[in-house]
Amino acid sequence: MKMIIAIVQDKDANKLGGKFVKANVRATRLATSGGFLRSGNTTFMIGIEDDRVQEVLDLIHDTSHTRKQFMTPAVSLDVSMESTAATPMEVQVGGATVFVQDVEQFHRF
Repeated sequence: MKMIIAIVQDKDANKLGGKFVKANVRATRLATSGGFLRSGNTTFMIGIEDDRVQEVLDLIHDTSHTRKQFMTPAVSLDVSMESTAATPMEVQVGGATVFVQDVEQFHRF
């Protein structure tokens, strides 16, 4: 038994959740937020048999896409204590961060 923790961008979460339902993959869905862009993410926690891990990883890989987005960095002060105008910059977001862990025990009540 494995525990898969998958953090995906909100834009991909509904589609991925639908694919989990069709594949009979039970998942707990949590609303989370990212640290760098402070944007919305969804974290899926999935307990799955060892022989189905690759199937779940393939679903995540096929659904979670990277995309480019503009963000404005926080305003900073230079040495003279004058604020500098923040210029929007393009960054890559999305995709998925996935952790696969061994599960010592699993109970369903």
